[in-house]
Amino acid sequence: MDARDEVIPLARRPRLPGCQIAIEVALRLTHFKLCPFSRSIRLVLGEFGFRPDVEDVQPWSLKKPFLTKNPAGTLPVLETPSGRILIGAYATAEFFNDVLREDDASDAAVLEAWLGVAAEATTVSSGAQHDLALFPGDADDRAEVRRLVDWFHLKFDREVTQEFLIERVQPILDRAKARAPDAGLMRAARANLKYHLSYIGFLADQRRWLAGDALSYADFAAAAHLSVADYLGEIAWEDAPFAQAWYQRVKSRPAFRGLLEDRVPGLSPPPHYPELDF
Repeated sequence: MDARDEVIPLARRPRLPGCQIAIEVALRLTHFKLCPFSRSIRLVLGEFGFRPDVEDVQPWSLKKPFLTKNPAGTLPVLETPSGRILIGAYATAEFFNDVLREDDASDAAVLEAWLGVAAEATTVSSGAQHDLALFPGDADDRAEVRRLVDWFHLKFDREVTQEFLIERVQPILDRAKARAPDAGLMRAARANLKYHLSYIGFLADQRRWLAGDALSYADFAAAAHLSVADYLGEIAWEDAPFAQAWYQRVKSRPAFRGLLEDRVPGLSPPPHYPELDF
């Protein structure tokens, strides 16, 4: 059985061994393959066993039907069969976390109410429990997760990812913007990337995961941004061994496989991009 077809349980609290929930519903995700916010939510969805239908759009040429759903013109947008529309990476991650931490109903009931369809129950032999919380721990722990999410989705994005997308990706995909990258902006973005890799390496050396002992949305946010830079061949991994070791662990999770299969016309990733041991 392919690892992507494994049934992943969704409860953080104890349940009877072997009782898990399989999700076979059609979610619809509007995204851009190299949008870091979209990538972070794709990791979240994959981590919990969701395989959404996807629509790939270019963030600089969004059409009226999309803007009707999200006048802010930002990605990602997640639509559920129940008619709910979740907009933006932070809101979507927080909503997922809240749903899966619900304590006053069974997991099946919570998911059915959210998705608008019945969750399919099944039994597997392993009985392993999936205890991921996107914002785990006590109030202090969750504050650290949110601080790091802001670090990557705001600071890293502003100083590194958006510069790469605007200077290297948009001119290739949008003929009206075709031009050579600005050398000065690229030098600044690459210098900023080295600083951020150093900080990630510091966190990875001090902690089991970036925000603490538990995997969290902070790891997915960081990995999403790094994966964009890595796709563009901008990371000298030999200069960032601690960041590399942490990234290899996240990259090896089944949820990451969809990102590694992405290809953008006119932009081929370096040979090591899909490799888990690089």
